[in-house]
Amino acid sequence: MHERAAGSVLECGLVGDETKAEPMLPFAVEGLTLEVEGRRLIDAIDLALKDISLTVVMGPNGAGKSLLLRLLHGLIAPTAGEIRWGGMAMGPAVRKRQAMVFQRPILLRRSVAANVAFALKLNNDATADRRDELLSLVGLLERKRQPARLLSGGEQQRLALARALATSPEVLFLDEPTASLDPASVLVIENILSQARSAGTKIVFVTHDVGQAKRLAEDIVFLDQGRLAEHASASEFFANPESTAAQAYLEGRIVV
Repeated sequence: MHERAAGSVLECGLVGDETKAEPMLPFAVEGLTLEVEGRRLIDAIDLALKDISLTVVMGPNGAGKSLLLRLLHGLIAPTAGEIRWGGMAMGPAVRKRQAMVFQRPILLRRSVAANVAFALKLNNDATADRRDELLSLVGLLERKRQPARLLSGGEQQRLALARALATSPEVLFLDEPTASLDPASVLVIENILSQARSAGTKIVFVTHDVGQAKRLAEDIVFLDQGRLAEHASASEFFANPESTAAQAYLEGRIVV
């Protein structure tokens, strides 16, 4: 399985089209706020991400991590504030250059191969060779004729990742994609993400797993009660977190 999943992301064409006029980075939000029924769930966040890197979003339960990703991907609209990708406002054209993988895989009630082929068709690249390259990348080529619903949890998540990569995203959001997965599937997914980042895809990844964050992250965005408590390089964050909330989190004094 690991050998099949070790193919180059560049070989599979997972990087966005370099001919697109406007770059997606730098990215910035100013005063990003989300209120629901009088409750402020995201509280005036200012955040800038300048480089193609793997950014990990951390924080305790209820901190607003998943909501932040949904706002950045345009799935929900903010109550206030501005989101800009490379100077472009959030809209359908920006969303087409992004993809998102959720904690619970969202798959079609079709075969493994048909799930990837559907995503490729949306990207005008529905060739059998490309489909099989993606399935090989995530270690599912031998199961391509199997119904997706019969895959294990880890296999379904790997299929969801293949579907996301089929759209050649320039930015890839992942909301705890390896939670409760077996170690082999976690390793495959981490390897794929590392390759995608190296090939030029910006990755924003939510995880509660401190060990995983240490393995993957180049920078950490730490949220607490809907606020941006800290944004620092991974080395700085883990060596010397500045916020009291982050210190308590890393010491296990806040429920994750």
